[in-house]
Amino acid sequence: MGQILVGTCSWTDRALVGSGWYPPGRRDAEGRLRHYAERFGVVEVDASYYALPGERNSRLWAERTPDGFVFDVKAFSLLTGHPTREAVMPDGLRAEHRDPAVLDQVWARFATGIEPLREAGRLGSVLFQFPPWFRPGEPAEIFLRECAERTEGWPLAVEFRHPSWWERGRSEATGALLARHGMAAVAVDMTQRLASSVPPVTPVTSPRLSVVRFHGRSTAWGTGSKEDRFRHVYGEDELAEWLPRVRRLAQRTEQVHVLFNNCCGDAAVSAAETMTRLLDDAPPVDDVPSEDDAPPTAARLPRARSAPGVPPTPGPRPTPARSSSSSSSRRAAD
Repeated sequence: MGQILVGTCSWTDRALVGSGWYPPGRRDAEGRLRHYAERFGVVEVDASYYALPGERNSRLWAERTPDGFVFDVKAFSLLTGHPTREAVMPDGLRAEHRDPAVLDQVWARFATGIEPLREAGRLGSVLFQFPPWFRPGEPAEIFLRECAERTEGWPLAVEFRHPSWWERGRSEATGALLARHGMAAVAVDMTQRLASSVPPVTPVTSPRLSVVRFHGRSTAWGTGSKEDRFRHVYGEDELAEWLPRVRRLAQRTEQVHVLFNNCCGDAAVSAAETMTRLLDDAPPVDDVPSEDDAPPTAARLPRARSAPGVPPTPGPRPTPARSSSSSSSRRAAD
C-alpha cells in the first residue's frame, strides 16, 4: 500500500488566514507553515502560478517543515499557456509564450526557484494545470513532450480542464500519452452538471504518484468569481464516495496526494481533516481497479513499490531546452 498524503491547495489563502484557523502566536509566515505542516503531509504552492517562485522562499519552506512533508508546486502560468501579467515577468521580459527566448529564460528561472525544495527532498510534484482550450491533438502532444524534456527527473502531475481528454473512446490514448512521459494524471472532483465538467475518473499513469484535487461542486465553475467557483463545504457522504478510489490508487502507486481546493474560509482544511479521519477508518479494498478507475494502458503499468517515508528522489535538475524546441510549444498554446 502506497502512502496517502492529504492537504490543501494553499496554506496562505487570504480567506483561510482570516478564518481564525491559525491560532494566536502562529499567524506570521513561519508560524502558519509550521502549524499547517504539523497537521498535514502535503500542500500545494499556488502562488507559483501567479509569479515565479524564488530560491529564498523555497529554502525557508524546506527549513520550516519536517522530513516527509512535500510541496506540490504549480507551474507558472506562462508555462501552461495561460495569460500572464507583464508585471510579474522577470527582468522586463515580455509575457509572450510564443517567444522561444522568453520561454527558455522563464523555464530556467522556474527551475532555479524550486531547486531548494528538490535538493531537500520536499518536491512532491510539479503540477501542470492546463487551460480549458488545451485540447487533445498533435499540438498538445508536442507541448507535453517538451514539458517532459525540460523537466526530466522531476515528479510531474497533469490536470486537464477540457473534458474530452477523459471521455470514453479517448481516455485510453490520454492515459498512454501521460504514461509515456512519466506524468501522473490528476483526478478531479467537481460538479458534473456542466458541459465543461471533467469526469471523476482515476487513471494511474505513473507508478510513482497519483493526485486527486477536490475543487468543490459549485455550478458557478468557469463563470463566477473565484469565491463563487470554489465555494463548497464537503459533506462526509461526498468524501466517502472517494475512499475506495483513493485506496485503490494507493495500492498501485508509491504516493497519493489528496488536495482540497474549495478555498473559502476554512472549508478546505476542514475537508482535509475529515478526509484524513475517513481514510484512517476506511476498510481495505480489493486490489483490483474498477473499470472506470484507469484507461487499459495505464492499468498495465508495473505495480509500485511500497512508499517510503519521503517522496521518490527526483533526478538531476533539468537543463532548459533549446529555443528551437520551444517553437512547438508555441503552436500547442495557440
